[in-house]
Amino acid sequence: MHIATHDIQLADWRSHALKLEKEVQKVIVGQDKAIRLMNIAIFARGHVLLEGGVGVGKTTLLQSIARCIGGAYERIEGTVDLMPNDLIYHTYLGEDGRPKIDEGPLLRAGENLSVFFFNEINRARPQVHALMLRVMAERHISAFKKEYRLPHMVVFADRNQVEKNETFEIPSAARDRFMMEIPIDIPADRELRKALMFDVKFQHAESLTKQVESNVLQFDQLNAFSDVLQSHIKSSDVLEEYALDLWESTQNPEKFGIKLDSVDVNRLIHTGASPRGMGMLLKAARVNAWLMNRDSLYPEDIHAVFHELIAHRLVFNSMYENRRTQLARELTTQILSTVAVPSQAKSVQAKAA
Repeated sequence: MHIATHDIQLADWRSHALKLEKEVQKVIVGQDKAIRLMNIAIFARGHVLLEGGVGVGKTTLLQSIARCIGGAYERIEGTVDLMPNDLIYHTYLGEDGRPKIDEGPLLRAGENLSVFFFNEINRARPQVHALMLRVMAERHISAFKKEYRLPHMVVFADRNQVEKNETFEIPSAARDRFMMEIPIDIPADRELRKALMFDVKFQHAESLTKQVESNVLQFDQLNAFSDVLQSHIKSSDVLEEYALDLWESTQNPEKFGIKLDSVDVNRLIHTGASPRGMGMLLKAARVNAWLMNRDSLYPEDIHAVFHELIAHRLVFNSMYENRRTQLARELTTQILSTVAVPSQAKSVQAKAA
């Protein structure tokens, strides 16, 4: 492709990506960072876990983003009696009293499926997780004696972390299939909290999402554009060495002098980040660089996505596992503040500034 055409394509898609963020920010307040991270995942073609309490607006946020992406949106609720087949088909009695079969949420839209929301995925049994994770990896499934392709599907899944009864923790190998785990927190700003309480527009989720412009992106062209974007953003040898140091620090934090209060760091980590996780980290960092209108990776691009890419991949020894959320945040923060940024990378960063 001609370089000028290539640059126009990158600039055109970037304007649409930034427009998506502005459209969603019209109806979702106090979640700018989460919106940016979800935008990064969409262009890096990665699946996302959403972390947050009840009633923080995760569904409205996701429906708004799905409206901007275009394509079909499907949703299923995780329950203890949900079976793998419930994702593929459902049966009912027709008007003639005879049993009928319809395609389930995974198959209904076919190749037009762009966003699949699995609400409270940890309420579903491991058999359901296994099917879902396989479809996420392969993006196709066989049913009714034919193959259904889902090439444009991105999965967003929510974990109920408040209740522990009748839930099934997603194993570490399964968590690794998700590019990011994004926290959706209640806004800290008092004025935003007041608006969420007293402004009636925030109490009508359906009318809120209708205010978001639809089809801002062309969902069926995202895969091809993602490849263009990934090949456009360059990284230096120095930055790649820095990324390797970050990876090693997730496996052996004591080697880098990382310390946490009231934690024996030598005994904290059972398993650090995986090769797949580090590959996803660099994919997401390249998207961040592109959104910042740059064509080279800087350390801050990695920093911008590091916690959300790495924290859910860390496996702590059992004595620390019940403090996972707190310790993962502290550890990723300490890694970024302790592992030295190479001087050459700093000089490039300073030059850009």
